[in-house]
Amino acid sequence: MNGMITTPKRPTRQPLPTALDLEKIRDTFPALNQLVHGRPLIYLDNAATSQKPYAVLDALSRYYSRDNANIHRAVHQLGERATRDYEAARAVVQRFLNAARPEEIIFVRGTTEAINLVASSFGRKFVHAGDEIVISHMEHHSNIVPWQLLCEATGAVLRVVPIGERGEFLFDEYEKLLNPRTKLVSIVHVSNSLGTINPAKQIVEAAHRHGIPVLLDGAQAVPHMAIDVRTLDCDFYAFSGHKVYGPTGIGVLYGKTELLEAMPPYQGGGDMIASVSFAKTTYNVLPYKFEAGTPNIAGVVGLGAALEYVQALGQDAIADHEARLLRYATEKLQGVPGLRIIGTAEPKAAVISFVVDDPPISALDLGTKLDLKGIAVRTGHHCCQPVMERFGVPATARASFALYNTAEEIDRLAAALEDIVAEVAARAKPTGPALVDVPFPTASAESPVAAAAELAELFEFLNAWDERYQAVLEMGDKLPPLPAAFKSDANRVHGCQSTVHLAARKRPGTADVLEFLGDSDADLVRGLVAVLERLFSGQRASEILAFDVEGFFHRIGLDQHLTLGRRNGLAAMVQRVRRHAAAIVGQETAAVG
Repeated sequence: MNGMITTPKRPTRQPLPTALDLEKIRDTFPALNQLVHGRPLIYLDNAATSQKPYAVLDALSRYYSRDNANIHRAVHQLGERATRDYEAARAVVQRFLNAARPEEIIFVRGTTEAINLVASSFGRKFVHAGDEIVISHMEHHSNIVPWQLLCEATGAVLRVVPIGERGEFLFDEYEKLLNPRTKLVSIVHVSNSLGTINPAKQIVEAAHRHGIPVLLDGAQAVPHMAIDVRTLDCDFYAFSGHKVYGPTGIGVLYGKTELLEAMPPYQGGGDMIASVSFAKTTYNVLPYKFEAGTPNIAGVVGLGAALEYVQALGQDAIADHEARLLRYATEKLQGVPGLRIIGTAEPKAAVISFVVDDPPISALDLGTKLDLKGIAVRTGHHCCQPVMERFGVPATARASFALYNTAEEIDRLAAALEDIVAEVAARAKPTGPALVDVPFPTASAESPVAAAAELAELFEFLNAWDERYQAVLEMGDKLPPLPAAFKSDANRVHGCQSTVHLAARKRPGTADVLEFLGDSDADLVRGLVAVLERLFSGQRASEILAFDVEGFFHRIGLDQHLTLGRRNGLAAMVQRVRRHAAAIVGQETAAVG
């Protein structure tokens, strides 16, 4: 059972709950009813993506098994049914957002594409050199990078609203940035990394006093509260289906009709045209002008089902439940020794980002250790690197709650964190004075291939991830502490989710032997450093360059357990070692020449 994910048989269908009866609600989400690493799953990664109820899964299955056809142009029965359901979902979204008309609803792949659409289309029409775009310091990368690309293309300037010590939007500073050169304001409604609920209506009102349109990034707001775009009076509103219990790969851009009509198409292709000739193309009416090509029909149908599910439960009831969870979780986590919550602004949505300072535990280690206890949280910078820099942390762990989470799950989270803190504190090494003359590791075998064979023999008897994880931790524990003199920016390995330093040199008295040592603030990464040292330190540079590291990690079964971020970090460390080896080989070649 350890290391395996098991999914029980689908239970007998229950009627859709009409109130927040958590037992019935949880029965409608099959993914929640499983064991992870032999323990009941506690899913607290809802800000990244939410689980899907049977109402959504059935809608997807029904479309693909019964109504699968392309939309809008078919005259046969399947095409008519698919078109009817697709446009019916648009009407569901219109009602969900209280948009004035269905043509103001544009289906896109998600919030990211919605923002890129506005940046490209609105920007091409209205933004020029010297103009300004206003965003905030708490934005997700998808509400930063598209505007940077626009500024690079047009000569416009990006202005950033600062945030306060609690993660609050500094409204006075925002108002100071608005001026006749401002062409658009694009602000997150709810921060995915801090949980801060921004004063969206006031943000819009202040911009409109200057005649400036506003885009609101609603990816984290839509799952937690009722959204009325006419009350907000925003000009654009974007959200993703997968965060509000719908499918992945589908999202919505709401836009006011007059703005959408004035904007040029985002993409060209089928369905967005009225007529095409080699001399001229005329474009379709809204919303089809912005929906080029075959859309994600099943995703749209599933999104409609998800929003109907949420509305049946009642958005006010969901908001009340999540507010209670947030208050309870905040109180429980504040009681965990050494834990510090990042982002305490009010009002706040059901998101808690935190770090453990004493003993220091990296977010990566926290997430890995919680996963082994069956608890899924998110770790890293959450696509909000400027936020991490603002609070002086490389990453946080984040627990985010949804309508199906319970107080009992929060109790288990808090208890697990207390156990992790106690475990790390118990085995913490005394700091003591830095070791000035740390010996560089010598070769563990006669070649990288021989060292790999020895490591493979160790790992081949470890079948479960928790056993391999423990073996990697034990290897990391044996690394000597890296002296402060080596922890320079020149030795910093960038691209990792944790802080990693790697110091290397050509062994004195040799022509091409590389030796190195490294360290990290994350236990798992320190273990990976130890593996690399066993493989490469003290070996000939040419043999290091010839060795297939990726194949080795696949061979010992570690790669499948590393997230993309961890794999990128490991790749960055390997690249650093290879770069040192290549430099030695280059020096040797130059000497021979």
